[in-house]
Amino acid sequence: MNLSQFRQRGPFEWELPASGRMRVPGVIFASQALVEAMDDKVGEQVANVASLPGIVEASYAMPDAHWGYGFPIGGVAAFDAEEGGVVSAGGVGFDISCGVRSLHTGLGLADLAALKTRLADVLYRRIPAGLGSTGALRLRPQEMSAMLRGGAKWAVEEGFGSEADLARIEESGCMAGADPSAVSEQAKKRQRDEMGTLGSGNHYLEVQVVDALFDAMAAQAYGLAEGDVLVTIHCGSRGMGHQIGTDYLRAMVIAAAQAGIALPDRELACAPLKSELGQRYLGAMRAAINCALANRQILTQLAREAFAELFPGIAMPLLYDVSHNTCKEERHLVGGRHRRLFVHRKGATRAFAAGHAELPAEYRQVGQPVLIGGSMGTSSWVLAGAGGDEERAFASACHGAGRAMSRHEALRRWQGRAVVDELAGRGILIRSPSLRGVAEEAPLAYKDVGAVVEAAEQAGLARRVARLRPLVCIKG
Repeated sequence: MNLSQFRQRGPFEWELPASGRMRVPGVIFASQALVEAMDDKVGEQVANVASLPGIVEASYAMPDAHWGYGFPIGGVAAFDAEEGGVVSAGGVGFDISCGVRSLHTGLGLADLAALKTRLADVLYRRIPAGLGSTGALRLRPQEMSAMLRGGAKWAVEEGFGSEADLARIEESGCMAGADPSAVSEQAKKRQRDEMGTLGSGNHYLEVQVVDALFDAMAAQAYGLAEGDVLVTIHCGSRGMGHQIGTDYLRAMVIAAAQAGIALPDRELACAPLKSELGQRYLGAMRAAINCALANRQILTQLAREAFAELFPGIAMPLLYDVSHNTCKEERHLVGGRHRRLFVHRKGATRAFAAGHAELPAEYRQVGQPVLIGGSMGTSSWVLAGAGGDEERAFASACHGAGRAMSRHEALRRWQGRAVVDELAGRGILIRSPSLRGVAEEAPLAYKDVGAVVEAAEQAGLARRVARLRPLVCIKG
């Protein structure tokens, strides 16, 4: 990206001053190297978001930002409904509430030494993965509505996991304000057979080991020690989220014009938060958040059952679950006063600091766990929310490594079998129904996750707690 239009506010903070139709400045949190490696389209999209009505403070981009639909992936923006603020389906994304959850296993590397291959095979057999994958559940209309209202709470009531899980999920596992009637029949049809599935793309279930600690106090609060084995699940709302995004983007293009909103890019289609369409989208999006939470909860139970085949009686408590691709109503301190805002986080993670009332009691002194997935075959990270009263980007942080190239380019450069073999040589077992999908997600198709995490820490978005090394990856 050309930095000539940016003003450097710090080593890891770059400001694009408001000009033209921009109502607020744009801000990118990243090292100079990361910003220079970003496509110029990221800066253009940051500026476009800054032109939307009712935007507050700034249009932000995280260190892993890359070009997306309307909003950059890694984009954060908050809107005030009382000042004509809008909600944008493109600002949430198509995979609504795509997110990450991590589970403790109580195991160490020695426990897996003789069983890693068998574990990889059992997990692959039990975890439906890949394009068009379907699960054992088939939801009838009444069950679909209950799931969309209840989220992970519904899944627990259906026998997937326990009440203890809910305390360590955002919104206690159930997003209030969900409206199943605002979800189209096509979206429900697409989801009917997909509960408890990983899907494709960059979604995965990974067995990992903690190979380094950086914050002893936070690690202790999170129950992490060097050598611990964890399981991390990355997936979202599958076909439902994509269909909701498609349905409402079409309607929002029309609604924006009717509301007199001049869009710099059609992909920024939006609706006033106080409009009927805006409220219906929020209801549908919240239903999709619940769908994703229920999906990850079901996958959690499937993972526990797989581990129990080899380790009878194993307990696998939840560390935490975070969502990306959401718009959440939150209160934030802006200009010396608390305001009710609708915070869009697209490819970004909520990162509440220590002391926040919504955090589980055991995490309140150290801040929210922020789970950062690496690319396939590279390290992942556990961070902790930072900032306190000086929260940055509405208490948000990066969500992963961020793509460095398109899937098409990755396919041109790598073959899936070669990637699988190379990772196996490094002790990382890959199981996937699609070698094409493996090639698309080759490690070097993504940015250096370590550089992204360092930028997030240096920018004051979050702080490093633990690094996780992959052992087994079940990939869609």
